[in-house]
Amino acid sequence: MLFSGEVAWVTGSSTGIGRATGLKLAEEGCDVAVHYGSSEDEAREVAEGIAASGRDALLVRGDVAKAEDVQRMAREIEEHYGRLDILINNAGSMVERAELEEMTEEVWDRIMDVNLKSVYLCSQAVLPMMKRQGKGRILNVSSIAARDGGSVNSLAYAAAKGGVSTMTRTMAKGLAADGILVNAVAPGRIGTPFHDRFSSPESREEKARAIPLKREGTPEEVAEAIVFLVAPGARYITGEVLEVNGGLLMN
Repeated sequence: MLFSGEVAWVTGSSTGIGRATGLKLAEEGCDVAVHYGSSEDEAREVAEGIAASGRDALLVRGDVAKAEDVQRMAREIEEHYGRLDILINNAGSMVERAELEEMTEEVWDRIMDVNLKSVYLCSQAVLPMMKRQGKGRILNVSSIAARDGGSVNSLAYAAAKGGVSTMTRTMAKGLAADGILVNAVAPGRIGTPFHDRFSSPESREEKARAIPLKREGTPEEVAEAIVFLVAPGARYITGEVLEVNGGLLMN
């Protein structure tokens, strides 16, 4: 196993990449705080999978865009485990597709809140625990849209994820002296409920053909990249945004 009882908090861990990440961390030896907003049944299934790996799971519910919810969840984790070693800022959503001229302020604000403000709030909330320990790992989930701009009707989502990538680098600089490493992954087209909701089957098939590997990625493949970056072996990597996109966007 890569870990020896470390505690991880995975936001948005009831489905998709968050679900796969929580299960993989448990498989590799972590106890996991499983976060959900409304998908309680799915979150409980993830907790059961974690328990089946022989690890402890704590369910935490709240809105990661509300400071009071985030602070409460951080307290619940500290009260239950007494520590937090790894934070995975995975929660996010496109919320609604809209081009610039039709974008409402309400939709813009919600997209920024759930994708960008949540990273700030959750990261800030866990800092006291990590600083007290003298070490920690924060992993942010960005997107290929942060670099290629996404589609014309995903303007706010692409802007928010661009902010996540930039925050990752700034946080890495600011927290290195505290022993806290901060990295990100930027998934491309991944087969998750996200695309089930926001992309048509025809569009997905067409865009998958443009990927050099000729297919969408899986949540498990993104989870593998996340686990690599928060594992002990990545102790000299910080401020990195790892592209996980099958070659669709190359440096």
